[in-house]
Amino acid sequence: MTIDLDRRTLIGGLAIGATSLAIAPSALAAATDQPLSFVVIGDWGRGTEAQHRVAAEMGRAAAAAKARFVLAVGDNFYDKGVESVDDPLWKSMFEDVYTHPALQVPWHVALGNHDYGGNPQAQVDYTARSARWRMPQRYYKVADRSLHHAGIDMFVIDTSPFVQSYRKDPTNPRARNMSSQDVDAQLAWLDAALGASRGKWKLVVGHHTIHSGGSAHGDTTELVERLKPILLRRGVQVYIAGHDHDLQHIHRDGLHIIQCGAGMEARPVEPVEGTQFCIAQPGFGVMTVDDGKLTVEFRDQAGVPLYRADIPASAKRGALAA
Repeated sequence: MTIDLDRRTLIGGLAIGATSLAIAPSALAAATDQPLSFVVIGDWGRGTEAQHRVAAEMGRAAAAAKARFVLAVGDNFYDKGVESVDDPLWKSMFEDVYTHPALQVPWHVALGNHDYGGNPQAQVDYTARSARWRMPQRYYKVADRSLHHAGIDMFVIDTSPFVQSYRKDPTNPRARNMSSQDVDAQLAWLDAALGASRGKWKLVVGHHTIHSGGSAHGDTTELVERLKPILLRRGVQVYIAGHDHDLQHIHRDGLHIIQCGAGMEARPVEPVEGTQFCIAQPGFGVMTVDDGKLTVEFRDQAGVPLYRADIPASAKRGALAA
């Protein structure tokens, strides 16, 4: 099978001409390793008071960090996603909630399992209508100038079709919406794209957990068995996800797992093998790449910093920076 590595690449506001430009190594070095901050939210679109509080504090944090984009890791609309690009949930759960000026930046978005209860293609299609919503395909590589300058390659994947239990009831809309999704093709694309990556940082984003101490879900067996080996073999430093409604940082088998699924509520969580931090509070993440490290910070719905850790770019099998 031939994999088109560019087919699922979103160029964020950057026009690419047909003519290639030769860039001197010194100029290329100068164009990379620039500081980059972004905020992370998951499991958010239910309309709770906590969602609104998290949105307000996320805006303040994004302004302070000069965040270049928002990373939304799925379960964007509860309980059953959206039905179309005209669904009123777009306004009530997204446009009228995340109103802070600092959040009027690109939102790079993953699909979650609840999004498959409606019409997941509508979330792809909303990209053409929105000034900030970015989901060009159900899985894709994000490539824009801010990521390039920071030496980052970021890949957003669609994890719901991996989970076999969702497919058991063919009368369930979620099962019908997954029937056309080819997990083998997605894994082949990701493996090839990661293999071609020359980024200092390789970040993979999905909705479902790999490992987790969350009380509702915990580990996702299909991702442990099929996705994790690819991430380890290809030198991915960080996997960012949601699904369990909590905030977690797990460092296991050389992979840093950032769980950020507390955008509108929190559920109990407990430490598991590799846990660096976990807490059951609504909140969000702030991530900054600068000076050879990625800094992860969790904040609660009042904007209070809860946790901070530095992950060195060179530590593809390494530990946290001291």
